[in-house]
Amino acid sequence: MVIDGESDVEASDPALDRALDEVLEALANPHRRDIVYLLGLQPWAVNQLARIRGLSLPAIHKHLKILENAGLISRRKQGRTTYLTLDPRPLQLLQTWVGQFHPYWGGTQATYENYARHLGLELPTDPTTDHPTDSATDPPAAPPTLQPNPTGEPR
Repeated sequence: MVIDGESDVEASDPALDRALDEVLEALANPHRRDIVYLLGLQPWAVNQLARIRGLSLPAIHKHLKILENAGLISRRKQGRTTYLTLDPRPLQLLQTWVGQFHPYWGGTQATYENYARHLGLELPTDPTTDHPTDSATDPPAAPPTLQPNPTGEPR
């Protein structure tokens, strides 16, 4: 983003963007999020995860392939059993990406105030409190009262 001729956002790395997209896509499904959660606790065999999640082996393998493509899991074969473990590095990438917004978080008004202050804008204030006003946090107006219909017919 460029504001007043100065860039305040570094150019993104296309490889990191693709990796982040894959992680977000992988975590977009509740079965896969549950698998990641379970693998975060301990390694599991594929058939155990399928049984816990109530999925067929073909269905669990479909989910595992997506998680594997995102780099979230790794496989290790012991005899005839395949064990899965969580690789936390892609989650760290996601955490880093989300963390960049942390300094700007707060209520919607606080975020707007930070941005407006950055731009040097005057904020409208509530004369009773001398605080900036925010229609998103102001109490909603009372609903209009319905007047009885004198004719008795539907409106």
